[in-house]
Amino acid sequence: QVQLVESGGGLVQPGGSLRLSCAASRSLFSIRTMGYYREPPGKQRELVATITSSGSTNYADSLKGRFTISRDSTKNTVYLQMNSLKPEDTAVYYCNARLLTHVDYWGQGTQVTVSS
Repeated sequence: QVQLVESGGGLVQPGGSLRLSCAASRSLFSIRTMGYYREPPGKQRELVATITSSGSTNYADSLKGRFTISRDSTKNTVYLQMNSLKPEDTAVYYCNARLLTHVDYWGQGTQVTVSS
């Protein structure tokens, strides 16, 4: 099992930046993939970005260049840096951990609202 604690959401103006954090209760090296997904209002959950235990990253095509996923293995924490935010980035962002057994765990979600 793994517990995920998210932080860093909030209200930001268009063009602004936010950094989300996701702290895991176990070593990132024991987790196949960690990542972020988001759920816009009235829409299905969608991939934002993932990072593997070896550090390989993957992004939704529409977010490349604006969002960056990274990790600090000493803190068992993954970060999502979001720049040049747009109103359409408004969503609940969920941290995900997929174990070597392919079992998924989710964080509690954090609201990101981009509005003037």
